[in-house]
Amino acid sequence: MTYQPTAISDDLSTLPQLPGWVTSGRVETLETVAFRSGAALVVLDQLINDPRHGVPVKLFANRLALSAATATSKLEGRLAREADIRDAYHLTPPGEARGPDGDLLAFWRDAVRLRADETGKIADLAGAEYAGVRLDGGLERARMHGPLDGGVAVLRDVLDADDRAERVACLLSDAVLARALNWKTVLPVTAQRLTKAVLRDLAADGQGAELAVQVRILESIEEIVRMARELTRRAGALGAVAPKLRAKGSEAAVELFLTEDSVAPSSMLSPRIRGTSIPMTDRAARRFCDRLVELGVARELTGRSTFRLYGIAP
Repeated sequence: MTYQPTAISDDLSTLPQLPGWVTSGRVETLETVAFRSGAALVVLDQLINDPRHGVPVKLFANRLALSAATATSKLEGRLAREADIRDAYHLTPPGEARGPDGDLLAFWRDAVRLRADETGKIADLAGAEYAGVRLDGGLERARMHGPLDGGVAVLRDVLDADDRAERVACLLSDAVLARALNWKTVLPVTAQRLTKAVLRDLAADGQGAELAVQVRILESIEEIVRMARELTRRAGALGAVAPKLRAKGSEAAVELFLTEDSVAPSSMLSPRIRGTSIPMTDRAARRFCDRLVELGVARELTGRSTFRLYGIAP
């Protein structure tokens, strides 16, 4: 393959950011949330769709998948830690069962690889009846009342049919948001700040439940915008030290760090760098990761001496 490095923004001060009035903690109404969320979504849209900003979009999507898996685990009553979910996915040997935590992360990683207009594939991943009908209903609602309202309508619709289908409800809500905003792919926005109590109230048509859900999704969008900016800063730091790396295949290995939230050197860099035909020994892979840590642009994520995972540094 031909190596194509990710473009990194030279000046992070030029990145779009949330205006102060969007994040003010004032009393909310459905109208103010719709207005504020519109502004926040414009900023997020600019960050992920304008390559001049240098946001590492694949890395960003995979990071969102992990945080959505952690949030969904709480919604489903398992309360798995982010580290446990990450380990279950990345450290399970090929061919062996990942368990519910690893499968949950696989679900959200599959979600961020879906095109927003692939109704059939979204329905297959959701495993839900009438997914297409529910998406159409949510989109119609979004056209009339805004993206958040459309997403909440789908959440309620799914949970009315099955109050334990939290991940499916959140996925279909994300698909409505993506389509309403003309995004090419689905991003896990909805689940990040929701709670079981809030969703229970929504399904029961509790007073103020719709506003409570919309406020939490707005808070999620604000947090996600900050995440995109922070990941761009980290990616810029990694890009700045990349010329100092002399190991064979270092460019492709750096690119892997710019697309994957967690890198396992023994399986993702060795015997070949994932996505390439470039060989790298296990020892060279470990030394490469340790070198990134020494340079302050990566960190080891597990705290273990074996079965390590690495990601770009905060």
